[in-house]
Amino acid sequence: MSSRALDPSTAAWRKSSHSGSGNACVEVADLAGAGIAVRDSTDPAGPTLTFGHHEWNTLLEVIKSGTDGR
Repeated sequence: MSSRALDPSTAAWRKSSHSGSGNACVEVADLAGAGIAVRDSTDPAGPTLTFGHHEWNTLLEVIKSGTDGR
């Protein structure tokens, strides 16, 4: 896999459909199968978090369940 696939600056970012226009929201991008990147939509040049697919799926499960994952 190329290092370009892991580069969030070249990723196709998408914002939640639950976000209204102009509201702060997170954006996510698939890093060519290598993982998921997350950033603040109001600061696209700012820091980016990256997760492996297992970690991302676990995070989503915890968020959807409303528990702390323990």
